[in-house]
Amino acid sequence: MKTSKISIVMLLALTLTLGLAASSWARPFGGGMGCGMMGAMNLTPDQAGKFFDLKEKFRNDTAAARKQMMVKHAELAALWKAEKPDQAAITAKQKEVNALRDQMQEKRTAFQLEARKISPELAQGFGRGMGRGMGHGGCPMVGPGGGMGPGAGPGPGAPAK
Repeated sequence: MKTSKISIVMLLALTLTLGLAASSWARPFGGGMGCGMMGAMNLTPDQAGKFFDLKEKFRNDTAAARKQMMVKHAELAALWKAEKPDQAAITAKQKEVNALRDQMQEKRTAFQLEARKISPELAQGFGRGMGRGMGHGGCPMVGPGGGMGPGAGPGPGAPAK
């Protein structure tokens, strides 16, 4: 009874941690650049279009790695669920997760450098959630739905509620 309670608590903690980590790894800026930040920038329509295309390319280029990350996290969770967790197997799986995380970070760095070429203003928010996410209202730059990814909330320049 005590072991199953501990397992449930560990599984819930792991699920919450992995969900938060996966969402930040999967998107540049730790969230989506939505209307809040995009509206505060002085991007030309051409720059906004180029940035949108660059972000879509990044999402497509990282889709396989994001999928692998989710699978590895599920495999790691299953290893932790074992009645007697195998430390060597858990450590090996964690190394696989770390390698994928490092791969994603390299791709994110390349993305950020390319975004900076479009407009230096785009580099100002790297490393923090910027703007509203999808489904949180409309944004004239990206259309209905509000943003280009689920953000961590209003970013700099977002209108106050």
